[in-house]
Amino acid sequence: MARSPARFFDPAGARYGIPTWPWRMAPPHLRTRRQLAAEGLRPGGQDIAGQVLWRSRRYAAPGGVRAAYLYDVRLALPKRTPTASQRAALAKALAARRYCPVCGHDAGYVLPRRLGTCLDCADLAGAEAAAA
Repeated sequence: MARSPARFFDPAGARYGIPTWPWRMAPPHLRTRRQLAAEGLRPGGQDIAGQVLWRSRRYAAPGGVRAAYLYDVRLALPKRTPTASQRAALAKALAARRYCPVCGHDAGYVLPRRLGTCLDCADLAGAEAAAA
């Protein structure tokens, strides 16, 4: 099979249902979600304006084809900023994931869910279990 990018060139959307371009050939006013986020924007409820398709041998998609959906930057809205109380609640929730329920100390990292304790307490419990 030829590796021609023309396979995915369908700006009218006749073949794929929505306008489609090959990798790096989309119009300049269309962006992916990540590109919008990097510019401080969000799609803002708009419909998908198109897609970029490309072949990937590393991805286990049907036919090895990957897709990135595109949104019109002219219709995008600014990102919402969290309020001070939302930031405080998030900080509190993230801090709770660092405190060990056994020793009560801040581990400085998020506790592994499979252990449920900090690594020091897990090692101590493992050593006690091996000794018994």
